[in-house]
Amino acid sequence: MAKLKIVFLGTPEIACGFLRRLAASGQELAGVVSQPDRPVGRGLKLSRAPVSALAEELGYRTFRPATKQELHAVISELKPDLCVVVAYGRLIPAETLALARYGFLNVHFSLLPKYRGAAPVQWALIKGEKTTGVTLFWLDEGMDTGPVFLRREERVLESDDAVSLFGRLSACGTGLLDEGLRKILAGEIIREPQTGEASAAPKLSSDLALLDFSLPAAELLGKVRGLACGPKPRFSLGQSGRKLAVQVLSAALPEAPSGDGPAGAVLSVEPGGGFIVKCGVGSLLVRTVKPEGKKEMRGSDFLNGLRLKPGDMLR
Repeated sequence: MAKLKIVFLGTPEIACGFLRRLAASGQELAGVVSQPDRPVGRGLKLSRAPVSALAEELGYRTFRPATKQELHAVISELKPDLCVVVAYGRLIPAETLALARYGFLNVHFSLLPKYRGAAPVQWALIKGEKTTGVTLFWLDEGMDTGPVFLRREERVLESDDAVSLFGRLSACGTGLLDEGLRKILAGEIIREPQTGEASAAPKLSSDLALLDFSLPAAELLGKVRGLACGPKPRFSLGQSGRKLAVQVLSAALPEAPSGDGPAGAVLSVEPGGGFIVKCGVGSLLVRTVKPEGKKEMRGSDFLNGLRLKPGDMLR
């Protein structure tokens, strides 16, 4: 059977599983493209992207083009049949897309055209979706607007947060990519225009992570679930003349009514280790938190440490 000459484009950790799958696929992996090394930490030490580091470990040619022109030169030199893109992080110009014989095949973690953009998994959880999935589609000049090749649905579980949902969608996506490669080799290439209502999944801002207890509890729970990979959802609490930032790591909606009070009031401390706080609509069971400068702890231990009790306010 003929082999496809493939170039893989990806940058973060979520793309590494797809690179490993391509490496084991029996196809010809001609090169791996990632974004350039970035300065991180207080010392601003240059850090290699996870995909780039893995590609070097596996022995593949690696490229880190800094400009569109450099990317064009790389793809032009490698002359691939197909480019596979997973979370590369940059729009690719039309003249570069035209260099691959079959085109650029992108793995996107939503059912397009819903949640086009950088953070589809997180926004699906923030918005309370019950179903999401993975779309394998052909890149064009737009932001996730190209024709669809394959797609597969995945149910969103009530217990899901961004970490668990990313894991399942990644497994779903690698299987979908395998199927796509088989179809291309068999000449069964599909390019169907996207249909349905489009929505956006923009980058996540730090301001989005602020938990305002005057909002509905279901909306706050969506943030806790969707921002599990960061930026971590948080509220601020006045303590000893300063504001203490408190990250909320896990939460749920209480199974039974939990009393009433103003938004932000602690309603009860739960036997399982959490506490219930009143919201604008309903209430939120806060299970685990991480106060600024401290380790993760149960919600009840956090309240006890600050000598907070039912009736006290979180603002």
